[in-house]
Amino acid sequence: MACTQESRLFLDLNAETAGAPNTDERPIHFVNLRETGGWSRDAKAATPKLAALIAAAQLPDVQPVTTVPYRSAGRCLVVGGTDAVQSAAVMLRDRLDVTLLVDDAAGGGGEGSLAQQREQPVFAGRVTRLQGWLGAFEVQWASSNPIDLDLCTRCNACLDACPEGAIDFRYQIDLSRCKGHRDCVQVCDAAGAIDFHRAPLVTDERFDLVLDLREVPAFSQHQPPQGYFHVPQGPRHAADPKRLFDAVLQLRELVGTFDKPKFFQYQHRLCAHSRNEQIGCTACIDVCSTSAISSDASRKGKAKTEQAGGIVVEPHLCVGCGACTTVCPSGALSFAYPGPVDQGRRLQRLLSTYARAGGKDAALLIHSEQAGARLLDDLGRAARVDRAVQGVPARVLPVAVWHTASVGLDLWLSAIAQGASQVWVLLTAEEAPEYRAALAEQMAVAQALLTGLGYAGGHFKLIEARDARDLATLDAALRSPPAQAVAQPTAIVAQADKRATLDLMIDHLSAHAPVPADVVALPKKGAPFGAVVVDTAACTLCLSCVGACPENALADNPERPQLKFTEKNCVQCGLCETTCPEGAITLVPRLLLADEGRARRQPRVLHEVEPFRCIRCAKPFGTLKVIENMMAKLSAHPAFQGAAADRLKMCGDCRVIDLHSQSNEVRISDVPRGTPRY
Repeated sequence: MACTQESRLFLDLNAETAGAPNTDERPIHFVNLRETGGWSRDAKAATPKLAALIAAAQLPDVQPVTTVPYRSAGRCLVVGGTDAVQSAAVMLRDRLDVTLLVDDAAGGGGEGSLAQQREQPVFAGRVTRLQGWLGAFEVQWASSNPIDLDLCTRCNACLDACPEGAIDFRYQIDLSRCKGHRDCVQVCDAAGAIDFHRAPLVTDERFDLVLDLREVPAFSQHQPPQGYFHVPQGPRHAADPKRLFDAVLQLRELVGTFDKPKFFQYQHRLCAHSRNEQIGCTACIDVCSTSAISSDASRKGKAKTEQAGGIVVEPHLCVGCGACTTVCPSGALSFAYPGPVDQGRRLQRLLSTYARAGGKDAALLIHSEQAGARLLDDLGRAARVDRAVQGVPARVLPVAVWHTASVGLDLWLSAIAQGASQVWVLLTAEEAPEYRAALAEQMAVAQALLTGLGYAGGHFKLIEARDARDLATLDAALRSPPAQAVAQPTAIVAQADKRATLDLMIDHLSAHAPVPADVVALPKKGAPFGAVVVDTAACTLCLSCVGACPENALADNPERPQLKFTEKNCVQCGLCETTCPEGAITLVPRLLLADEGRARRQPRVLHEVEPFRCIRCAKPFGTLKVIENMMAKLSAHPAFQGAAADRLKMCGDCRVIDLHSQSNEVRISDVPRGTPRY
């Protein structure tokens, strides 16, 4: 259906006719041709684009993936100032099981009063811990006020009894005004709600939902956990009725069981985060705006059979931005919905159809399915009524994705290798600062690669347009001139393995490069390719780097002291650099293309020395530098003094033999003369 405006109508009609005779049971696919192609100043030239969009829409649905469940019984905590929490409770309590936590110090200025009638549980205190997600929030709060609101009956006797007026209708004691008469304690004897000697109360509870009305939110990340809503009602934030109303509407619907796709796939064997408790690549942890990814670098407390040294991704916190998969240099993290094969097939269908229909200089515009799609719709409508607005150009092919950060270097280069002139990414208010920085770094790497191969022009660009007020900026950005495309597009589609895709596309782009190059220098930040340079004067060939390398880029030679390196496998994680005890390793971001790419696939020797031979049996067992370092470090050890120091120059077998023979000689010589020897 080439009409998205009436998609709801067509879907309803399709549901009503399900199972009827002579009806097509296939799912309906929708594609927007009007705003993205028809309503544009160069709509007459948009036929190739329309053909490409229709062809891509006819691809089958992606395969379903594992889902992540959420279960909510409607237990909702509302935390904030006295009046704010009670106002919100009125809108929620007919649908949710509401608990109020009065935290006047964090918002509300200590003003307000509690209702005399107790409609729901009410507590007072400071939140000390809040973590979790929809259906599984863990909340801890501490209260040091003498009045326990859970026990208070709100009879008001304490208010009348207090001579200083230190108690108001919040039923909390202002300790700065209290003079210690303790009349309130006497009148509250039956309820026992007031106790000046009680230790601070610490309460731990679990909730399904949280409405936070305090000025400062409990979560600082760009994307808080699902089920948590922050609507500040503090003294520096005027109450926003619409924002609060929107949050209440969403909270009321979050009761029941909910499923979402598990957006990522993780392969521990490819992860370059850590080895032997040494930290290497942290790209995914740094970019995650939901704090869903944490390090699992330590082996402490783990069984030997357990995997360790990678990362842990909490799927309940993941919102599917895909930024972690974009920055992952090894492909250990990949976006799963849709996966790289499905997404690559879609891009290939778009570009090949566009070219067959006569289209030139295709520019892919990657945008989100939500805010990005709305902006393009607004641009198309504006072009229809405003002569100053051009609309989406005929050569620009919109590509809607779940999140713009989920498409990265491998798919960008695939598009260029398949004939695209440019790849642009539309950023709106949805993208966190971490995503913007990560995309910019990856685009710098991609552009450096193409520029190094002689492709003229700017092939990659981030377009900023936060909302409809930026339509003029968006319209101008889409009019940028085309860049130089590859002379012969490839028919190869993106692979499931990220590194395999990169190798295939780089080989194709290099083979058709306007200016062939043996080596292309890459930016240091975000580069997934590069070399390892070894200071041979400092290297002892201890081979610690070989054990630390997660990608088998570094290897030893069982036959002789030798360090080998295969550049194709290196992801520039830095584990070899941090592991090397001599500091002899330096990383050099680059792309080696010599000998038609064969040079980076062949192992080469970085360092080798003649082996040191055992002074007793002449068997090679180390290097001269290792032996010298060992003798220097152990020179003061009592076990290696005098002739015993020669044991450091022996292989393991000869060292044991020598130690045994020397100890045996000493024992025999100490035996008194005339004693029988057995």
